[in-house]
Amino acid sequence: MKLRSILLILSLIAIVSAAAGEYFYYSSLKDAAFNEAEQQTIIRLERINKNLSALLSEYNKPVRTLAGMQELLAMLTSPNPASLLKANQILDHFRNTLQADVCYVMDHAGNTVASSNRNDADSFVGKNFSFRPYFTMAINGEPASYLALGTTSGKRGVYFSYPIYEYGEESPAGIVVIKGSIEQIEKELGFTSDEFVLVTDPYGVVFISNKQDWLYHVIWQISADEIDTIAASRQFGSGPWQWTGLELVDSKNAVDSSGRKYLMHQTDLDNFPGWKVFHLLEMKLINRKAFRPLALFVRPIVLALFVLVALAIIMLYRKAVQEIMQRHAAEEALRESDKRYRSLYHNTPAMLHSIDSEGRLVSVSNYWSEVLGYTEEEVIGRKLTDFFTEESRIHAEQVVFPEFFRNGYCQDIPYHFIKKNGEKIDILLSAIGERDDEDNIIRTLAVSIDVTERNRAVEALKLAKEELSSYSKDLEKQVSIRTREITNILKYTPDVVYVKDREGKYVLVNSRFEELFKVTNEDVRGKTDFEIFSQDVAEQFRSSDRQVLGKGQSCQVEESVPHDGEMHAYLAVKFPVYDKGG
Repeated sequence: MKLRSILLILSLIAIVSAAAGEYFYYSSLKDAAFNEAEQQTIIRLERINKNLSALLSEYNKPVRTLAGMQELLAMLTSPNPASLLKANQILDHFRNTLQADVCYVMDHAGNTVASSNRNDADSFVGKNFSFRPYFTMAINGEPASYLALGTTSGKRGVYFSYPIYEYGEESPAGIVVIKGSIEQIEKELGFTSDEFVLVTDPYGVVFISNKQDWLYHVIWQISADEIDTIAASRQFGSGPWQWTGLELVDSKNAVDSSGRKYLMHQTDLDNFPGWKVFHLLEMKLINRKAFRPLALFVRPIVLALFVLVALAIIMLYRKAVQEIMQRHAAEEALRESDKRYRSLYHNTPAMLHSIDSEGRLVSVSNYWSEVLGYTEEEVIGRKLTDFFTEESRIHAEQVVFPEFFRNGYCQDIPYHFIKKNGEKIDILLSAIGERDDEDNIIRTLAVSIDVTERNRAVEALKLAKEELSSYSKDLEKQVSIRTREITNILKYTPDVVYVKDREGKYVLVNSRFEELFKVTNEDVRGKTDFEIFSQDVAEQFRSSDRQVLGKGQSCQVEESVPHDGEMHAYLAVKFPVYDKGG
């Protein structure tokens, strides 16, 4: 491989490593931000529900106390200007003390006979509200709490009603009502600007919210019959009850008509059966929170890393070019001084072989076989020392091999080989060991050369060989470091990472993939999605794969994957991998 190609590969490895590190770091930040946002949303929703329930029930005891005031009963049983005056004074006192919207009394027919807003333009006096559920329940002896839009005032309110009994009578003489302001409740709840809170009735009509343009809209699409039922109740005015445009993506996510996505949680409103409280947090805000640390800290670090890697590669390249030029100069001097040596150096091939940890041959070069007179089939699997003289065999097994498998290399070891025809040849053998992850030597690479011919050139080539060895080790070290970095990223990232070929066959999966789908790398390698997953899941994966291959650029898709018996939504980023030809 040419030097330029090697440096290009190292550059690509460094760039991919840094980019992958940035991507996986961002993914982990994003996951953490979503988890934190979800926990905070749940806590926030519980707090809102608790406060809202308290505010919507604060007049339960006062209305009961008000119903027990004798002045109100006297006004109902013995109506006259004096009793009406006293009743109005009581209603005014409670209204001012409680800071309620209005307090009023209705007779057994549902007519308002006294009210704290009697002097206002929208006075309730003389109005009949017998159609209201809070009247029908209270007149039947059952206290009621009711949320509705006022038909006279046009203001949202929470109505608390309680029956007024005459002593010894089973049927109420009338009822008393306290109406609280929903607008005041919304202020006291203290909604923040980055959240949407919706309170809906059993049909989904939004009655309380900090998003005013959604008031009196239905949160989800409902049928025409349900619309008619809402209109008939007169609970929220005359309509129309348009749809907010919200649609459920899943139990925790929703999207509106403009495409904005929300993290959504809901809970039941205490003491109001069928009513629900919704909390929506825009996904864009969560993403922005996850992206902020990346923009502030990680990208400058990655940029600095790119610069350092580029400088290191340039320095290595310049050093390598200098060493190669020196080597070329030495070779030129040798060619000029000794034509015969030049011919031997360029035209005589070397004898190469490899052995395993037991000293058995696993590969030999053609020239090795040609020199010794054996075919490859005759030597593979046999011990290398089978081709030594007895003296060389003893020296190798007792001295050279133990030291080699301890140190990992040997250099310029003299041996006597026996050719197939019985002829002996003198060689000079050098070898290096290939180690596994546990630092054990599993294979060697050895070169054997003729000592006589070699001696003529050994001194001249020594410097060039040492320089080339140093250069090779530097490159090997860089490749090893970058390879280890990529391996660790794939191994320890919490995200699912996999590689497929153009036919959709798996080439590589990381440990997270194995853990999530209960498979191993060996199980899926060479298989397609249709051999691993169900038809619908596999078709989903293959469809997004074709999209990436067709466009020739990265794509972000949402995929549903079965896990532990349930379907989970994953946000997947797929991108094409090109070969040198593009």
